[in-house]
Amino acid sequence: MHLVVIIPCFNEEPTVGKVVGAVPRKVEGIARTDVVVVDDGSTDGTAEAARRAGARVVSHPDNRGVGVAFNTGIDEAIRLGADVTVNMDGDGQFDPADIPVLIRPILEGKADFVTASRFKDKSLIPSMPGVKKWGNRRMAELISLLVGRRFHDVSCGFRAYSRETILNLNLFGRFTYTQETFLDLAFRGTRIVETPLRIRGEREFGESRVASSLWRYAVNSAKIVFRTFRDYKPLRFFGFVSAALFLVALLLGGFFFIRYFMTGRFSGHLWAGFVAGFCLTQSTLFFATGLLADMFDRIRRNQEKLVYFERRRLMECSDRVPDKDGSS
Repeated sequence: MHLVVIIPCFNEEPTVGKVVGAVPRKVEGIARTDVVVVDDGSTDGTAEAARRAGARVVSHPDNRGVGVAFNTGIDEAIRLGADVTVNMDGDGQFDPADIPVLIRPILEGKADFVTASRFKDKSLIPSMPGVKKWGNRRMAELISLLVGRRFHDVSCGFRAYSRETILNLNLFGRFTYTQETFLDLAFRGTRIVETPLRIRGEREFGESRVASSLWRYAVNSAKIVFRTFRDYKPLRFFGFVSAALFLVALLLGGFFFIRYFMTGRFSGHLWAGFVAGFCLTQSTLFFATGLLADMFDRIRRNQEKLVYFERRRLMECSDRVPDKDGSS
C-alpha cells in the first residue's frame, strides 16, 4: 500500500518543516510513504523548508485558494498512484503521529473516507473561541440535514481517502474544500467515518487565511454548500422553492376568491390576486427549471465517469512506472 500525505500551504515557513518531518514513514500496512507540499504562492520560505524536510513540492505561481491547492494535491496523489491519501494542514494544528489511527478504517476496509472529528468526543473538544465552536456546529447541522446523516465536524481538514474516493472526487470551490467534500462524497454513497482525535484549536503562528474573518468564512462556505446541493440535488432544490411559492399562491389566491364570494367585489384586495398570480408563475418556472437541471445532472454524472476512467488510467500508469522525481 502506498500512502501519500498532501499538505496545502501558504506562508507556513515556521511550521511546515516540523510537520513534514513528523509524518511517520513506517506505518503498519503501508509499504511506501510520500509527502507532497502544495505551495500556494507563498512569499516566504515555505517551499524551501518543505524540501529540506524531505517533501515533494508542487508550487503555484500565485495564491489561488485552499480549494485549488487541495485539488492540486489530489492530482499529484493520483499521479503518484496513491492507495491511501491523507490531507492535513501545515500550520501544526494536526499531529502527524495520528495518521496511523486516521487511516486504519480504510486499511481495514471499513471506510472510504475518514475525517478527524474535534467535537464527536466531548473530552477532546479543543480550546477555541466560542463563536468558532458555534459556527462549526451550525455548519455540521446544515450538512447533516442536507445529506440525511448525522455528522459532528465537517470543517476539519485532517482527512484520509481511499484510492477509489480520490478518483471520484469532483470539487470546484476555490475558497475551501471541507464542506464540499462531505456533500460530494455523501451524495455518492461513500462510506464515511468520523474518528475523534485531539487537535489544537488555534494555529501556532499567524492567522488562518480561511477563517481569519468569520463573516467571510460563513458567506463563502455557504455559497459553496448552496452550489453543491443545487448541482447534486437539482430537483429537490428547485422543487422546494417551487413548492414554497405554490403554497404562497394558494393561500393568497384562496383569500382573494373567498373575499370575492363574500363581498361580490374584487376591489380592496386586488394586490392578493396579483401576488398570487406572480407566485404561481414563478412556481411553475422553478419546477420547469428543476426538471431541466435534473436532466443536466444526468449529463454531468456521465462526464464524471469519463473523468474517473481517465484518472484511473493515469494511476495505473503510475503503478507500472514508479516516480522518483522529488519536486515539480
